[in-house]
Amino acid sequence: MENKNENHVNIELSEEVSNGVYSNLSILTHSPSEFVVDFVQLMPGVPKGKVRSRVIMTPQNAKRLLEALKDNIQKYEQHFGYIDIDNAPPMPPMNFGTPTTEA
Repeated sequence: MENKNENHVNIELSEEVSNGVYSNLSILTHSPSEFVVDFVQLMPGVPKGKVRSRVIMTPQNAKRLLEALKDNIQKYEQHFGYIDIDNAPPMPPMNFGTPTTEA
């Protein structure tokens, strides 16, 4: 008889991590052995972004992530409609249309 739990992984999600972090920019780099994704937060009137999270993964897991993102974007668009990136700026505007702040 086949064990039905073979493909299950028990994953713990702490309360702190479950809150997530906001990112409006990501930067991707790679080496022969790993991919690094930095998730950055840019704030209105602040010229310097801050890396909020860094994820380092193997090339194989990076490709799995790519496939999972493709699948989820397709499902999202089927439910909510097409995500238009053709007319979007390449990255968030630095000033967000608000006055510059000073400390």
